[in-house]
Amino acid sequence: MIHCELQSVRTHDLLEIDASHLLSGHAPAPEWVEDDLLRSPFVVVRRGLATKQAIPVGVRGAQRNQRWATLCHPKSVRNILTPSQLLTRAIPISRANAIPALRALYLLKERWMESVLPWGPGGSVGFELATGRHAVKPESDLDIVLYAERRMTAEEAKSLCDRAMNLPAVVDIRVETPICGFSLKEFAGWSPAAILLRVPRGIVLAKDPWGDEIGSMDPNYAAARSVLPTGDYGRLLKNECRRMCK
Repeated sequence: MIHCELQSVRTHDLLEIDASHLLSGHAPAPEWVEDDLLRSPFVVVRRGLATKQAIPVGVRGAQRNQRWATLCHPKSVRNILTPSQLLTRAIPISRANAIPALRALYLLKERWMESVLPWGPGGSVGFELATGRHAVKPESDLDIVLYAERRMTAEEAKSLCDRAMNLPAVVDIRVETPICGFSLKEFAGWSPAAILLRVPRGIVLAKDPWGDEIGSMDPNYAAARSVLPTGDYGRLLKNECRRMCK
């Protein structure tokens, strides 16, 4: 479902960008960046302090050591792909047969069919589905992003974890709340002890991923979502909806 009223991109969204604009507006990038962006002009939104002039993004290269963190102006964004939208992308049979993580995603879609929380693939699987490039390797894990705007219980988390077990690839599920990210598996084993939460400035320990205490730990948490002008965001999402429905 496309929520055209949304006004911000979220951590793990993939942005199709004007690569030449990004490269011309920053300090010299690693040698591999230009070729990779010109071939696949997609960047992933990373966690960090954002403004109306700069979205924190990462560029992904072909090798594991090829990652470049930079900033992207909202006006450089042509289209937005959320992890949930990527669930509609077809996986070629030849790729599913060769790559355990892609087979795992196919099976997880069946097991999580009744999930009320928006979710989708991140990492190399999400990147391959967005760009068409063969980014997933036979040994790759399946990274999943689960968006939990509302408070969820440890029992709900455990149920989701149980249904993600015994798949062809290791599944790493990251939950994103409006203010932080955390491991679903760690939360499913919740106790009165604190868990690791990822916030814009780094990692903190806290008991409640939805609690007010996060704000006191990281004054920048409210800026964790990269703001796009309302009209631009709606336009980009509508463009992607049309593209997906062709």
